[in-house]
Amino acid sequence: MSLRMILRILGMLLMLFSLTLVPPTIVSLAYQGTMWDDFGISFGITLITGALLYLPNHNARKELRTRDGFLIAALFWTVLGLFGALPFIFEGTHSLSITDAVFESFSGLTTTGATVITGIDFLPKGLQYYRQQLQWLGGMGIVVLAVAILPTLGIGGMQLYRTEIPGPLKDSKLTPRITETAKALWYIYAALTLTCFGAYWVAGMNWFDALGHSFSTVAIGGFSTHDASIGYFDSATIELICVVFMLISAMSFSLHFTAWREKNLLQYFQDPEARFLIAFLALLSLITIGTLWWTQTATGYDGLRQGIFQTVTIATTTGFGVTDFYNWPGALPMLLFVAAFVGCCSGSTGGGIKVIRIILILKQGMREVLRLIHPNAVIAVKIGKVSVPDSIAQAVWSFFSVYLLLFVLMLLGVMATGVDQVTAWSSVASALNNLGPGLGDVAGDYGGIPDPAKWILVLAMLLGRLEIFTVLVLFTPAFWRR
Repeated sequence: MSLRMILRILGMLLMLFSLTLVPPTIVSLAYQGTMWDDFGISFGITLITGALLYLPNHNARKELRTRDGFLIAALFWTVLGLFGALPFIFEGTHSLSITDAVFESFSGLTTTGATVITGIDFLPKGLQYYRQQLQWLGGMGIVVLAVAILPTLGIGGMQLYRTEIPGPLKDSKLTPRITETAKALWYIYAALTLTCFGAYWVAGMNWFDALGHSFSTVAIGGFSTHDASIGYFDSATIELICVVFMLISAMSFSLHFTAWREKNLLQYFQDPEARFLIAFLALLSLITIGTLWWTQTATGYDGLRQGIFQTVTIATTTGFGVTDFYNWPGALPMLLFVAAFVGCCSGSTGGGIKVIRIILILKQGMREVLRLIHPNAVIAVKIGKVSVPDSIAQAVWSFFSVYLLLFVLMLLGVMATGVDQVTAWSSVASALNNLGPGLGDVAGDYGGIPDPAKWILVLAMLLGRLEIFTVLVLFTPAFWRR
């Protein structure tokens, strides 16, 4: 492991991130003219820090190994989250503490969507735009972007790519060259964003809201330029557009690429993971709508609209809202939160355990039942017509076990800060699944919980975004041995 090489790449990525502070500066100047200097200072600090890391080590060139990629990804997301907090710190109107600023930054970049800010409608336009842009950058992963546009990373870019693409099948590439794979993902991502932007704009949003919400919709993020979220617009058309693009973004971008390359929409119906996701959301929507109608919480057309939208936005870990779903009766709010643990497809921009892992867990469970009946039978676990190697099946169970263990540990940690059980459970579930909304004291925002609890949730967001093992591997003695 070469420290100089890691510092060189970290500096390059940090300088790249500094460029993302230019658009909100322009937006600030175009509107009230406020905060442009705050973004300018943040740009300067980020750029200079990146240069100080890069320039002394610019000659350090060496092929990246797998563990180098883990370290760079974890370091970069941590550093990026800290530097991304600078505009929130410098913005004086809401007087965010360092803890709150870091929380908001990590929530945006990890596409969690939890916020400590109230009065979002009255934020400076530049800061409103910046929050949305953070989620868009975090959606596909800025490290994948770096692999796509920084050829100086060379062949070692594969090690960064593997740490960024979520799911158990990370080694599959869409194209022979890893830089071309990263570019393909970003072309699809940008095309979906532009299409979503156009649809929102035609449906009645102004260009600013349309752009901001297209960023957070395709990123499965959930940040909004309004406190009332999508409910602010009170438009069935906008809600339908949002549901469609949340569904598209919740599916694997590899699947989008294959469908585009083959020019065959049947790819979506032939993919087991996509079929499971659609069936799961359909069943959950029927349960939600039926409960709303049965309890007369929302009747007729309103129950249909609210039921479908809130089911899709929570189960896909997006986190938009059109109503206060946490006030729904019975176990319905908790049911939707449990559904968020399933999350989106592998290779999507969403959070959660991932649909493919849930499928494998269910199939392995069924295999064990069959083995009780036929002890000597050799039963393969298949996804579609493809047999899954036992190594992947074991990795899925390991991931699931560690996921739940970390959830319990962080739940206890948040409760130890004085937070009640419902608030602690929902906030940790929301952060670890990169969801956003919560129950109890965090139903509206996260500003009222203690600072130590916020730092635990920041860690949970990072673990969820990097799929746990990318971070945990850094704490094993074997990782640091030569």
